[in-house]
Amino acid sequence: MRNIAGLLANPPLDQSVEITGWLRTRRDAASFSFLEINDGSCLANIQVIVGDDLANYHSEIKKLATGCALRVVGTLRASPAKGQAVEIAAAQVELIGAAGADYPLQKKRHSPEFLRTICHLRPRTNAIGAVMRVRSRLAFATHQFFQERGFVQTHTPIITTSDCEGAGEMFEVVTGQGDFFGKPAGLTVSGQLQAEAYALALGKVYTFGPTFRAENSNTSRHLAEFWMIEPEMAFCDLQGDMAMAVALLKYLVADALKNCAADLELFDAYVEKGLLAKLRALVEQDFIHLTYDQAIEQLLAAPVKFSYPVHWGIDPQSEHERYLCEERYKAPLIITDYPAAIKPFYMRLSDDGRTVAAMDILVPGIGEIIGGSQREERLDVLEKRMLAAGMNLDDYAWYLDLRRYGSAPHAGFGLGFERLVRFVSGMANIRDVIAFPRAPGFAPC
Repeated sequence: MRNIAGLLANPPLDQSVEITGWLRTRRDAASFSFLEINDGSCLANIQVIVGDDLANYHSEIKKLATGCALRVVGTLRASPAKGQAVEIAAAQVELIGAAGADYPLQKKRHSPEFLRTICHLRPRTNAIGAVMRVRSRLAFATHQFFQERGFVQTHTPIITTSDCEGAGEMFEVVTGQGDFFGKPAGLTVSGQLQAEAYALALGKVYTFGPTFRAENSNTSRHLAEFWMIEPEMAFCDLQGDMAMAVALLKYLVADALKNCAADLELFDAYVEKGLLAKLRALVEQDFIHLTYDQAIEQLLAAPVKFSYPVHWGIDPQSEHERYLCEERYKAPLIITDYPAAIKPFYMRLSDDGRTVAAMDILVPGIGEIIGGSQREERLDVLEKRMLAAGMNLDDYAWYLDLRRYGSAPHAGFGLGFERLVRFVSGMANIRDVIAFPRAPGFAPC
């Protein structure tokens, strides 16, 4: 038995085939019915022609409702109708699972807000089904990219005692027995610190897994549970870090353009006009490089009024980032050399003493999609920065050991996977590019 995607890619005409799937629509004629069936393997449905000579035609076929699960056996043949190359002349149609009249996904367009209330059923829609196929392909391509370049995948802890970002936004992990691990622990906000340990042994590693942030932000850009791609590279500086980040982003977008063409065409037509042109431009364009100082100068000179005032030392907001890459430069940007005061303790302090070797990559429609840095490899400088941040050095003794024993320059970055899927699909809300979104006050399943 082959799925619909396989049948349409290489149709075995005039041969018997078997498919399973879910009924999208049924149309009845005088002595036969048209069934549109989708199995989730691709955007396209396949049409099944069912004659009234089947034994269960009047008892079951003419009563089939949208959403029911079916098994069909029949002959695949060229279709005389427009809009489809092939169809199945049914020899057998078996009802596997019925769907009642109250099935909420009837043949009409549903708003994303409504679909979030039925997260368990929304993957049956064209849009969410397409998003999940694109997401799956991007995940596959991520592993392919790093494996081709000699990276070792490393599984870092989901429960951690180290707050990577130092922002106090970890979900605390407790049980009825108190501190299960003998000290406070939380859900990870990043696998970076642990990945550094393995990069300084294996050379190049990457993590790809769920992360969590207890940030009370209810915007279209934030989730409480999200996935991060985090490579870490020994003997690497900020320039090498930027080069790897740009290479990854271009590789993933190019792969989606090649392998998700039908789904991206759907998004281009109905979700974001001009999406395909935007994606092709990212693959073909050079990224523009600005320092933080230059970015602030451009924002101060901008002929627009921002909600958040601009001055040196601010952490740029989404409106600032999107102005720079969508209006000022109309291209992806890399901004480097941020003020040390707004960046975490682990970023390498620059010689000027006021900035760090950090970089963010901004893309149209999203703003920041990648953030990274060269890590601070000097023990004395790192200790001073941690103390200035109010951190207990004893809690990070293992991390400081990495600077005591064979320290080396190293760098890495984090790519927010949902932001990537949102950029590639054009979906407006990040909650629509993850299967079961978690956000403040929202955990539907």
